[in-house]
Amino acid sequence: MNTILAFVAASIALIVIPGPNGIYIMTRSAAQGYRAGLVSALGVETGTLAHIAFAVLGVSALIAASPVAFNVLKFAGVGYLLYLAARTVLRRSELDLGGGAAPLPLRRVFRDGVVVNVLNPKVALFFLAFLPQFVTADAGTAGARAEMIVLGAVFFVLALVLDAGYAVAGGAARRWLGRRSGSSHRYGYAIGGIYLALAAYAVAV
Repeated sequence: MNTILAFVAASIALIVIPGPNGIYIMTRSAAQGYRAGLVSALGVETGTLAHIAFAVLGVSALIAASPVAFNVLKFAGVGYLLYLAARTVLRRSELDLGGGAAPLPLRRVFRDGVVVNVLNPKVALFFLAFLPQFVTADAGTAGARAEMIVLGAVFFVLALVLDAGYAVAGGAARRWLGRRSGSSHRYGYAIGGIYLALAAYAVAV
């Protein structure tokens, strides 16, 4: 029980600090409303489940051991962020600020969230380093893998709940922007700039 409580406390401390995922969710929510933000959060955390599975199955360890695999995944993620930036600037009709625009379908919002997270190898390395600190069974055993699955599920629930807060915050920004003429035009460039900044951050760290 003490291990679980320590894990929950550590997880909340990590999640509550806005990182690339939180910024992405707030950006999507501000562009299209809190529902899109919630769907985006679900997509991001579905990607988290994939990374947890990678850690349990040993895939993350292979990525960590192979600079080539790490960089391929890393720059695929950078490329996808650049694609999102270009799409946002060129198709500003997806920024539904209340002007009757045709927003991005929620299934694509979900997909974008999954892809942005799965193509971030740093998330894989995070779970590879973070989860084992709270596993009490011997490394490599079925018990250790079972504990990692349970811890991963707890992290998923915590992250999804806290990510919902980012979605609500982004939705509030959308309502504020919706009262200002020309917001979609300016905000398209702002969101594109945020995606470019996330891509630059992914390359730099």
